[in-house]
Amino acid sequence: MNSTVAAVSSNGVYSFTKPTRDSITLLAGLGVEGDVHAGVTVKHRSRVAQDPTQPNLRQVHLIHQELFDELREAGFEVAPGDLGENVTTEGIDLLALPVGTLLHLGGEAVVEVTGLRNPCAQIDAFQDGLLKQVVGRADDGTVVRKAGIMGVVRAGGAVRPGDRITAVLPAEPHRPLERV
Repeated sequence: MNSTVAAVSSNGVYSFTKPTRDSITLLAGLGVEGDVHAGVTVKHRSRVAQDPTQPNLRQVHLIHQELFDELREAGFEVAPGDLGENVTTEGIDLLALPVGTLLHLGGEAVVEVTGLRNPCAQIDAFQDGLLKQVVGRADDGTVVRKAGIMGVVRAGGAVRPGDRITAVLPAEPHRPLERV
């Protein structure tokens, strides 16, 4: 199956959701141009409160469109940008990628996968009960996070809906994604 960009979103102010755009521009080492979470150091409020000098491993948030289909079946209406992601993907199992995977988006942009998004209670403020749908437990008791992945921009460029996504896995041994 071909992997593609289904939608792109950004927001210059702190807000849970991000409006969809015709395109976004990724800036190497920074994130999405004009997005509130762009920067070399952490921008998420909870991370800034802990240590504002931490490197920003959450420059770009990606979610798979297939999650929205799953949520719809559970009675929730979620569209691209609603959960604050910058890139909505289709046809790629984001959650199965190892740390360090390079995602080539369109002709120029490259995002290095750093880890899993760790959704917070704000998600229930958006739609009550949604947090339990995107964070659960496996049969062995481990936490399962389904609200997308995070990455840093290694090469900048424009990203648009319909752009092809190519994943380049890092050298083995692969490290599974953990929350960042």
